[in-house]
Amino acid sequence: MTRWIRRAVAGVVLIAVVLVAGTALRVWHVARADERQPADAIVVLGAAQYNGTPSKVFAYRLAQAKELYDEGVAPRIVTTGGRAQGDAYSEAEAGTGWLTENGVPDSDTVTVPEGNDTLLSLEAVAREADRQGWESAVIVSDPWHSLRARTMLEDAGVESWTSPTHSGPIVQTRGTQAWYITRETAALLYYHLLGADSVRS
Repeated sequence: MTRWIRRAVAGVVLIAVVLVAGTALRVWHVARADERQPADAIVVLGAAQYNGTPSKVFAYRLAQAKELYDEGVAPRIVTTGGRAQGDAYSEAEAGTGWLTENGVPDSDTVTVPEGNDTLLSLEAVAREADRQGWESAVIVSDPWHSLRARTMLEDAGVESWTSPTHSGPIVQTRGTQAWYITRETAALLYYHLLGADSVRS
């Protein structure tokens, strides 16, 4: 009986290790890829903003989205992210402001100022997509965040691809990259297990 218990425990541990390692490898693989292709919308995940001015991380995401828009990947850019308590602007509003100031026509932007985490924001995007009749999107976020975001939006019913930023504060050092891969691996497993978001990103 003791030997059987040991084997069972070893089997569970091995499965857990394989699951975690496999998820981390998928996070890393999607982070390195750029899947840009024609879609109905470009969706930019929100990040911190300061009185309507996007943070550096957010600005890199917006610049990437504008590059895709300029290339004709999609006819519109959707900005996401709600408003923190005390803020005058939502992340989505700050993102739309940056885009219009940098040459994207207001008519080609869609502001979805809902959600204080990735899952809630993307569920709001999916509802907007359903109203507008959009079926596909290219998601712009940081590399390590891309797989989780794509998984969530596809689960919400929108066919999705990713085009992550490959410059900026989050991708500067190996230590930073390793930390984000670890965090995103845990967050994606949490989402698969509980159907909820464990981090605000």
